[in-house]
Amino acid sequence: MRIRSLLTFITAGVIGLAASSAYADLLADIKSKGEIVVGVLGTDEPNSFVDPKTREFIGYEVDIATAIADKLGVKPVFKQLAVAARIPEIQQGRVDLLAASLTHNKERESQVDFSLTTFVTGQKVLVKKDGGIENVADLTGKKVLTVKGGTQEPNIRKAVPNVDVVTFETTQQAFLALQQGKGVGYVNDEASLLNDHAKLGDAKKNYRILPQNISVEPLALGIKKGEASLKAAVDGVLRELEASGEAEKIFFKWYGPDTRLQFQSRDFKIDSDKIEG
Repeated sequence: MRIRSLLTFITAGVIGLAASSAYADLLADIKSKGEIVVGVLGTDEPNSFVDPKTREFIGYEVDIATAIADKLGVKPVFKQLAVAARIPEIQQGRVDLLAASLTHNKERESQVDFSLTTFVTGQKVLVKKDGGIENVADLTGKKVLTVKGGTQEPNIRKAVPNVDVVTFETTQQAFLALQQGKGVGYVNDEASLLNDHAKLGDAKKNYRILPQNISVEPLALGIKKGEASLKAAVDGVLRELEASGEAEKIFFKWYGPDTRLQFQSRDFKIDSDKIEG
């Protein structure tokens, strides 16, 4: 009888532990450990990139993630990810939050939850002026370069069904390949293209960004599926940043008239996680 009672006690304890684990949530874990691990690209200026002087991650999304960490009372720990690794890393719990130029679309909603939209951009194509490409349709049958694992490849294939797409691990590798003549066009978000174009210095006169959008991209922070408490906390901080005007200050710090991108206005607000399509 004693053995049976002991087994019953042990079994009840195991069930109790399993139940408590099931009800534990990521937000509680983050606050308990005192840090939030944020996945960033680190190669997508000005969203997230490495400061050449301090070797630390800086940028628009880094500032937003830091503000969220501050409001939660925890330390932000940034982890660099490849584009294709973003969703697997959040699904497997290796990062707590994605601040990694992540497009919110319907296809991804089954894989990851999204915060309120933090940025809206369009995807376009950068080409050499002497390459004979005047519009997106001229890319038919031509070699176009972009990053692996993002929405750029499916979007350019949808816009130009017969395009030949070559992908690279990072956007900067794809941009360099364009300069080396390995393709006629380089596809990325417009804001990133503007930044890359400005980096060319005197050589930028030899390149142009085609005017047509191949898609409109709402970017958001990525959260593991089902972590409702963390999403509510993140969205709450984002709403506070918008209401206080801090979100607009962060935007102009990285995208405004005094930057290479020279945006004169912000044409979106951080107020919804709903998208079209």
